[in-house]
Amino acid sequence: MNPDQPPIPQEALPPGWGPAELCGDCFAYRHSRLAIELLADRTAADGSHPRLGLNRYWELRYRYSLSDRSITESIGHVSTRHAAVDGLLECMRRVHEFVEEPTDPVEVRNVLENVSLADFVPTGRTH
Repeated sequence: MNPDQPPIPQEALPPGWGPAELCGDCFAYRHSRLAIELLADRTAADGSHPRLGLNRYWELRYRYSLSDRSITESIGHVSTRHAAVDGLLECMRRVHEFVEEPTDPVEVRNVLENVSLADFVPTGRTH
């Protein structure tokens, strides 16, 4: 995939979401009304168990502003870029569907903590 091409097509994004950062090992999406950004970053799997055979994985995070600080928190980890795309898209859908107060980072955090990334574990098929 071309690193300058968004991994999620614009027409697949929930309302208010758009690409913020695109490169080969990182991509991010920002909401136009909420002070939130969702990121997927390819990271070295230094802490993973050696029997898993992973040397890299994708970390999904969200970043929000609180007063004059930018805070980044982890959502979870997935093993493939495809799973990272699906995971971020699910996070965007959940925020769109369940966040009522766009300025409340606690409400956003509560919604994102309930996203199960286990649904995006590869099933053995090549994506």
